[in-house]
Amino acid sequence: MNILFIGDIVGKPGRHAASGLLPVLKDRYSIDYTVANGENSAGGYGITPDIAKALLNMGIDLITTGNHIWEHKDIIPYLSGSDVVIRPLNISPLAPGKGVAIIKKPGLQPLAVMNLIGRVFMPPAECPFHTSLGALAKLTQEYPDVRHILVDFHAEATSEKQALGWFLDGKITSLLGTHTHVQTSDEIILPQGTAYITDAGMTGVVDGILGMDKEQIIPRFTTSVQRHADVAKGKEELQGVVVTTDDRGRSISMVRIKERI
Repeated sequence: MNILFIGDIVGKPGRHAASGLLPVLKDRYSIDYTVANGENSAGGYGITPDIAKALLNMGIDLITTGNHIWEHKDIIPYLSGSDVVIRPLNISPLAPGKGVAIIKKPGLQPLAVMNLIGRVFMPPAECPFHTSLGALAKLTQEYPDVRHILVDFHAEATSEKQALGWFLDGKITSLLGTHTHVQTSDEIILPQGTAYITDAGMTGVVDGILGMDKEQIIPRFTTSVQRHADVAKGKEELQGVVVTTDDRGRSISMVRIKERI
């Protein structure tokens, strides 16, 4: 299978880039499943039900999130009833929504997607290492036909991401890092067949700072005044990866995507 993963979609420009480029990329790479991180898709912070529906309607099959998932109150009841918008699995089990979902298309093997969040320089969360092992054991028991498993690890520290990648090598199809919005060039197929990249990148304006207005972000560092910034304006780019797998759910190749609209 060919799986397209779209890095953090930031605001309206990110949604515009994804909408415009998705048909092109699906055709070019013969994409079977599309997964995107949408936790910054609503004005750069969080996601709303309407925006989630818009992303799904443009051809994204499943949306992962991260630490900004709770920015908008109306996402809470929506998450509780959604099978295709998930939140980090290793936060409190009392939180609404789910951290693992399975999508299935006619004629294709199913794809399981797990969302995890890091603990280094991030909000409090349970251990992603132990949580992922428990979830994989449950997944194997309840859905023995699922061989393709994609993990979005929303984390800050490169070392934590690399550690989880090696920890899960051979147990999952791919571990794709998100959160830093800066695409890394360390894509690799690990020895046991797991595709890994520290960060898949960002989909939005590349003339800003992590997709946000640079004139509003710079004062955060020069004045120490922390305020929400607006989404940047300028050149729009879709960043992400395409992972190609075999029938056993092992990765064969990974291609980084940096496409301007």
